[in-house]
Formats: sequence, C-alpha cells, structure tokens
Amino acid sequence: MTKVAFLGAGSFGTALSLLLVSKGLEVSIWDRDEEVINNINNYRRNYKYTKDIYISELITAYNNIKETVQGCNYIVLAVPSHAIRSLCSKIKDIIPKDAIIISIAKGIEDKTNKRLSQVISEELLNPVVILSGPSHAEEVLLNIPTTVVVTSTDMTYAEKVQDLFMSPNFRVYTNDDIIGIEIGGSVKNIIALAAGVCDGIGYGDNAKAALMTRGMVEIIRIGEKLGGRAETFSGLTGMGDLIVTCTSMHSRNRRAGILIGKGIKLEDAVKEIGMVVEGVKACKSFYELKEELNIEMPITHVLYEVLFQGKDPKAAVEELMSREKKSEVY
Repeated sequence: MTKVAFLGAGSFGTALSLLLVSKGLEVSIWDRDEEVINNINNYRRNYKYTKDIYISELITAYNNIKETVQGCNYIVLAVPSHAIRSLCSKIKDIIPKDAIIISIAKGIEDKTNKRLSQVISEELLNPVVILSGPSHAEEVLLNIPTTVVVTSTDMTYAEKVQDLFMSPNFRVYTNDDIIGIEIGGSVKNIIALAAGVCDGIGYGDNAKAALMTRGMVEIIRIGEKLGGRAETFSGLTGMGDLIVTCTSMHSRNRRAGILIGKGIKLEDAVKEIGMVVEGVKACKSFYELKEELNIEMPITHVLYEVLFQGKDPKAAVEELMSREKKSEVY
C-alpha cells in the first residue's frame, strides 16, 4: 500500500492527509506540538488548526519523525517556508532514499532568497515536487471543488504526485515551469497583504481591482526576470492564487493586511492571526530582490515601507496613485 507522511499538522497538511485517506492510502502525521498529536490520536480532532473537523482513525499522529516517515513512498513538507531547511536537515539521514518529497509551502528562503525546491535539493538527494495553486484548507476540508498544479525538475515525479492527489473534488494539473510556479505562489502573498491593507483602510472594489491587476504585473516582472514563463502567471499559481488570496477571508495575508490597514502594528496583527503570514517575509525578500535586480515593483516597495519603516498606509496609497503617468503596458 502507498504510504504518505505529512511533516507538519497545519490546516492544509491536515486537509490533504484526509483527502489521501479517503482514497485508501496509509497516512501518518508528525508535528512538534505534543498537544496537536494527542488531540488527533485521542479525540480525532486537530483543535489548533482545523477545529471540529473529524480526523479519520486511519491517520496516526507521531511526535517522532523517524516513526512517521518509516517506509513512506511520499513525504509532504507541510511546514512554513522559513522552517523548510531546518526540517530537511533533520530528516536527511532517516527518510527512505527513494521517497518523493512534496512541498506545499509558498515562499522563498529568507536571506538567501532561494526558491524552496532549491533549498530542499541542497539538503536532500530525493526527488522534489512543488504543489501550489488556489487551495484554502478550509474548503479542501469540506470537499469543495479545488484545483492545483504540481511541478518538478523531473516531470515524471510531478505526474506521480498528480495521480496521488487527483480525486473527484481535487483536480491536479502539471506545469514544468518550476520557477514560475514557485515565484507566482510567493509574490501573490505580498499582493494579498496589500489588498487587505486597502480593505482595512476602507477602500472599495475599484481600488482592489486596480491593486490586483497591477500586482499581477509585478508578479510577471519578477517572475520572468528570475526565469519563469509569462503564461504560467495567467494560470493557477498566478492569477488563480492571486484571486483567492486577495478576496477571501480564509486568507491569512488578507486578514493581516486588514488589521494593518486599520492601524494595528505588524507584530500585533500577525499575533492576532495566530499562524504564519507568509506575505510578510515574502515582502522583505522580494523587496531586496527587486532592488538587486533593478525591477520596478511599486506595490511591493510601498508595502515594505508600511510593514518595516512605519509608513502610514493611506500615505502609501497616495504615493502609488500620484506616480508619474505612463502606459499601462510598460
């Protein structure tokens, strides 16, 4: 029987584990939080991340990583982007050498600005597949139709992961543009955070439509510069993910942005959300990248000033609106 290990019992990892169990696969979950593990094993709930959703008895949770990954065909890295390298370093000597590694985090590594597939490949010799796209855990848990995309430097492995997750309510596409997939999934978090700021200030649909559209320009600019293909950003990891994270209250980035737009300090906003807000770290990383590569990303620029330099959110919007006139295309 195919066995899949999830390292990290967050909301999306838990949702995907339940999806695979429904397909008859053997699933194990590891998390560093003993309370989460005890709740899953004893009460069949993950109160911290998925509230009252029933966790199948076919899922076993562990505090011990070695027990979790033993005999696994697939290992899903279900931790935030900043924890990927340390987790990979921890498991490199205990995972099966032929196991396929699947990363579901969206972001790039702080300081090095490397894509997560690069980080994983530096630590592990196993094949790596990235899963991305518009996929709020809250809806996957309820079996609401969802579509994602998988990619790898070797698409044979991406196709295996496509088959692994495909189900009546979870459709999986493949795309061999691994750079575009990872960059799109990262930068959209910045734009979603900015969209939330606009909501928090009290601006309307016109402002959000403008921000999302011009935000897509920034995604394409940096994505192409780093080696991605423009058409990728019109797909699930670009436009699809941008729409869902900028408009949904399931989005941590949007919710954090709303609080910041209302005048709440960054650290307090993140604390209130209670989970990792990937757009914060992404904004810092892509601000540094766009400066290094001399790429125009005005939304990213002013959001960085709001988050890290104390700029007033309304002043940031005024700055964007009063920029020198130009053609929409370039």
